[in-house]
Amino acid sequence: MDLSVSFQLAIITVVAFACQWLAWRIKLPAILPLLLTGLALGPATGVLSPQTLFGDLLLPGVSLAVSIILFEGAMTLRFDEIRGLEKTVRRLVTWGALVTWSVVTVSAWWLLKLPLGLALLFGALVVVTGPTVIVPLLRSVRPVSSVSRLLRWEGIVIDPIGAILAVLAYELVVATGQDGALLHTLWLFFQTIAVGAAIGGAVALALAELLRRHLIPEYLRSFLVLSFVVGEFVLANGLSEESGLVAVTATGIVLANRKGVRTDDILHFKENLSVMLISGLFIVLAARLQMEELSRLGLTALAVLVIIQLVARPLSVLISTVGSSLNWREKSLLAWIAPRGIVAAAISALFAERLQQNGVAGAEMLVPLTFMVIIGTVALQSLTARPLARLLKVAEPAPRGFLIVGANPVARAVGAALQKNNFPVTVTDSSWESIRAARMEGLGTFYGNPVSQHADQYLDLVGCGKLLGLSPRRELNTMSTMRYRLEFGEQNIFSLPTPKSEKEVKHEVAPEHRGATLFGPEMSYARLASLLSQGAEIRKTRITEEFDFDAYLSTSGRQVWPLFAIDSRDRIHIFTAEGKPEPRAGWHILGLVKEDVAKEEAKAEARAEAAAERTSSDKDKPKDAGDSKEKGLPG
Repeated sequence: MDLSVSFQLAIITVVAFACQWLAWRIKLPAILPLLLTGLALGPATGVLSPQTLFGDLLLPGVSLAVSIILFEGAMTLRFDEIRGLEKTVRRLVTWGALVTWSVVTVSAWWLLKLPLGLALLFGALVVVTGPTVIVPLLRSVRPVSSVSRLLRWEGIVIDPIGAILAVLAYELVVATGQDGALLHTLWLFFQTIAVGAAIGGAVALALAELLRRHLIPEYLRSFLVLSFVVGEFVLANGLSEESGLVAVTATGIVLANRKGVRTDDILHFKENLSVMLISGLFIVLAARLQMEELSRLGLTALAVLVIIQLVARPLSVLISTVGSSLNWREKSLLAWIAPRGIVAAAISALFAERLQQNGVAGAEMLVPLTFMVIIGTVALQSLTARPLARLLKVAEPAPRGFLIVGANPVARAVGAALQKNNFPVTVTDSSWESIRAARMEGLGTFYGNPVSQHADQYLDLVGCGKLLGLSPRRELNTMSTMRYRLEFGEQNIFSLPTPKSEKEVKHEVAPEHRGATLFGPEMSYARLASLLSQGAEIRKTRITEEFDFDAYLSTSGRQVWPLFAIDSRDRIHIFTAEGKPEPRAGWHILGLVKEDVAKEEAKAEARAEAAAERTSSDKDKPKDAGDSKEKGLPG
């Protein structure tokens, strides 16, 4: 099919977004629909032809995109995240990688009859996992923090290591039979690491100084970092092949752990860019495949895939986790998850092309073999990792909990109502008296400022999916909504409305900074606190066909302010000034209810009369035998 260049680019962009959205809706990692779509648009239908579309720019463009993705992943790696797990990470990317390389090499040489050099190259290619596949998979699986941190660190650090191993194997294939081939290969290994680490460290220090001294305006910060990353990648590769990946990884890790350097805005930009690059790359690289190449692999290639999944990975994890604090459940999940991604695909395409130009027999099998491993591991683990994590009980709970800013009476009343209905709650406050009162009421607590560095390290957000700003300090609510917007998503951030006295434009906080307005425009903290002090209570009411939502609102003898709605699937909806749920039969309403004064007085009078009647009846009762004996009277 002969389509224009612009039309093919438009197809890639639109379809990539559709795959990401579909993956989000069906709770699967996006790599699976992206790969399948690439195969459908490329070899299956011929709609896309990446080689024709991009020409000589294809592989260099893929390499640059991979460097940006790897840098973004490296910027999420903080040393304080893996305290106690450092040794396990080091083993996974050294001994674990060597175990995987050895097992895959032997199986490819024995089962596929590849020459030993090509088997070594194939083994090196499938050592890598990478952030392009690990991060989307973790977003879907949500394993416990120890497993998640290990997989992220391994996936990012192993990429440049796998690339170096692939270069070494490639040099061995090319230099086979030449004198000094082994020494040349070893020298190349140390040269690649040294060049990459030196350039990466130098660039990181230069960027840190530029950012720390504010020598670059805010709007150019992300552009500066992007230009440095691309420049150092090309420079390092020019000096020593594949050292560029080492350089960008080193730069990302150093920047992430450099004190006094704010990188949140840069990381946010890079995350958005990485999502677009990952989506496009998977479609483009999958579209390059030829179906006949895949079909020629046969059952022995599937046997290699089984060995990679059931032998190489478990053995690698077993050796790497000896003596660690991980339990057998965490080790089991770690041994199952190791999808292969973009780096393996990109490097296999690069080296296969070079080897074919040099006339190396069997080089044409590298790309289909690598993609078979990518598709097989991604498909298998995408479909099974989440159920396995639940079965092993090492999956984080669904994010149905609430982080509440404030532990004041209003926050405690709301938190208690939510927790009573099985929505976990954590309240946070800098007032010890308020925190102590919340603990006495059985609420989860965090003593401290929710936007402090201490909170970044110690505030446990497992199971939390929404933030409620219920502090009387409007500035704290605003800072909290801005801090946790990326954590929970814009649609899950809420805060109390601005008081009437501050509703002028020059005093009011911009809507994009404070999230949705909780409960309605008039329900300020002062208003809620006043109603609670006057005896109002948060009550749960069931909506039925006979007693619908309108009837709930218009019940005589009381005033009601609906706060939350819980639907028939036990999902919670929040009443806000911007939007109100429409409760139906079978739903429950959590609302603030205040009885009318006359009705309250009548109830109080009735309670007093009942108490008086009980007292009177107690006086009229005859003395029992025990009382008589105590006073020395005849029974």
